[in-house]
Amino acid sequence: MRKLPDISLELCRYSHVLEIISNKWTALAIYAMEDGTIRYGEMKRRIEGISQKMLTQTLKQLERDGVANRKLIPSVPPITEYSLTPLGESLLPLMNMLKLWAVDHYDDVKKARDEYDVSR
Repeated sequence: MRKLPDISLELCRYSHVLEIISNKWTALAIYAMEDGTIRYGEMKRRIEGISQKMLTQTLKQLERDGVANRKLIPSVPPITEYSLTPLGESLLPLMNMLKLWAVDHYDDVKKARDEYDVSR
């Protein structure tokens, strides 16, 4: 009898939710919205290194997942604003715990990587 994996990419809700926050651009976009509504251009300036195409794709996915709201303000030029939905806001405590872990442990991770690389 074949044993089924206990971590299934198809069936595990956890793996599906990880898809939302595991991309660095997605996490950074969520962090950019954590203080409230932000315009597209301001978000692009805040997230170093993100291309316009990647930011647009990221925001569309967050909107599709119900994490972000998009509001188009008709003007010349048009203004697009983004904010977190209540669902997106519910991610913030978890994301902030991850951010704190990174602040507290990044030096340890870097040291481990350096030691590993030297030993190889």
